[in-house]
Amino acid sequence: MKPSPEAIEPLPPTLSSMWRLCRLGFRYERGLMALSLATSQLASLPSALTALWLALLGAGVVQHQTRLALGAAVGMALSAAANWFLMTVSTRVQRRFRDKVTIALEAHVARLQASIVSVAHQERPEYLDRLSMLRNQVFVLDHMYMSLFTTLAWLLRLAFTLALLAWVNPVLLLLAVFAAPSAVAAFVRPDVENKAWERGAQDQRLSLHLFDLATTAAPGKEVRVLGVGERLACERREAWDRWHRPIERARWATAMWNGLSWGVFGCGYVGAVAFVVWGMQATTAKILLVLSAGASLAAYIRAAVGEIGFLRGFWADGSRRLAWLEDYAAKEAAPGELASPSVLREGIRFDRVSFAYPGASRLALDEVSFTLPARAVVAIVGVNGAGKTTLVKLLAKLYEPSSGEIHIDGAPLSRMLATDWRGRITGAFQDFFRFEFRARQTIGLGDVGRMEEAPAVMAAAARAGADEVVERLPSGLDTQLGRTWPDGAEPSFGQWQKLALARGFMRAAPLVQVLDEPTAALDAETEHALFERYAAAARAEGDANGRITIFVSHRFSTVRMADLIIVLDGARLVETGSHEDLMARRGPYSELYSIQAASYRPARTSPAPAPAI
Repeated sequence: MKPSPEAIEPLPPTLSSMWRLCRLGFRYERGLMALSLATSQLASLPSALTALWLALLGAGVVQHQTRLALGAAVGMALSAAANWFLMTVSTRVQRRFRDKVTIALEAHVARLQASIVSVAHQERPEYLDRLSMLRNQVFVLDHMYMSLFTTLAWLLRLAFTLALLAWVNPVLLLLAVFAAPSAVAAFVRPDVENKAWERGAQDQRLSLHLFDLATTAAPGKEVRVLGVGERLACERREAWDRWHRPIERARWATAMWNGLSWGVFGCGYVGAVAFVVWGMQATTAKILLVLSAGASLAAYIRAAVGEIGFLRGFWADGSRRLAWLEDYAAKEAAPGELASPSVLREGIRFDRVSFAYPGASRLALDEVSFTLPARAVVAIVGVNGAGKTTLVKLLAKLYEPSSGEIHIDGAPLSRMLATDWRGRITGAFQDFFRFEFRARQTIGLGDVGRMEEAPAVMAAAARAGADEVVERLPSGLDTQLGRTWPDGAEPSFGQWQKLALARGFMRAAPLVQVLDEPTAALDAETEHALFERYAAAARAEGDANGRITIFVSHRFSTVRMADLIIVLDGARLVETGSHEDLMARRGPYSELYSIQAASYRPARTSPAPAPAI
């Protein structure tokens, strides 16, 4: 079969995404959300009355009605006081709501990403672009609630102002028609700018990556020794320019259309004033009301349109990305109806398994079939890119096969719950992560239920040869790891690697233990000695539950102790058997083994000539 690129799903619609985010906020902080909405709307009413008070005050002064003028002045004073009080209360309530809902949303996004069975969203560039923008937006998603509440408040002021204008003359409602172009511009502007933003997301990520290379400690030594600091700075600027130029052009274009739309409204406002003064021959109070309400209308429309622009721009865009992540997580969470076995009796069988990474142009595995017997020590070997790590990912249900099936004691792995099956697997990997916790936790994460049990943690460390590392730490298992933390100790790369190995030995009775090139940084002889040690321990402990121990390596000369050796080349299975069987066949394994073994033999040298007398 040939892989076919899979297009990324479009973002969900704006309104439905915003509604889903509102439901999330109500689920986590319903009381504060309701209070925040209510106070924000109440705070909008006093200022909306200003036009009415000004009209009454003007009428009272012109008509020499002292009581009317005095009443209007008192009304204005009370409106100003109420506006200050309600705005203060609303601001405090909103701040409290934002603080609490932000924590809930951050946890929600983290939980969604961690719950996705596959790791495609962390490896496909187009998914990374979308998630990188969500990662930047998740800390300010709470602004969407405030923007929505503020928009509703401006619309409430606008509706009240339009009602006052309609009381003067319904024809004045045409001012809303003249405001329509500005509203359209506000709706279109965010979409244009967001598309330009997303098209350049890769250049933005590159810019941030180059900035990290030039400013963080990990690459600092190589950056300085190689003298590439200036080059990184220049390339970072070029990447930023490539990202920002299209956005700048989009902003100039939308700004021009926005300016034209406000010109249309300005013409309508001037016409409305002329109609009231000369067409209607209106009273002073009505003229003052139209002047004040019309000016307020312009301000309210400007504020409402601007807030809608923000709402449909950055804030609503974040809600769409969150809704997409929820849909993606739900789609990938394929429920399994079969329970994972507690004991392996037959083993694991790969039946014509093929796999292509999403969007890739070639297969990573092509029609691979073999059986891993229960209680066996298995080695998977092959040159880099042969598909070794892909096999491990499929076995751990990080991906599902493109075709074919994996069977666990005859039951299809695809029908087993991923979290349940992964609870039966443990291992260590070449690209291990440095968990900068206390040493006890860094190792104990391999079995969270026993993470604080010192005997269990030290037993895992001893099995991995990391007990000496722990003993050398200033406070033993209670030592904080990582130089960036107060009193933190920084292990060497080899020590970090041993701690990662220890993490892989924490689970007491796994069904599958995978060591995916965890010692690739070591020389072949040391790796071979460690593999022999782990294989002996696996044989001693694997009889109880049928455990399969898998070694993954590109070094053919270090896996001779395995019961079964699987040889991959170019995404296909080329040979299986024991070391002796494969050497006797004189096939690809025998040839590559001989080539690699020869490179580790010391070269013969001629005896040095005797010194001259």
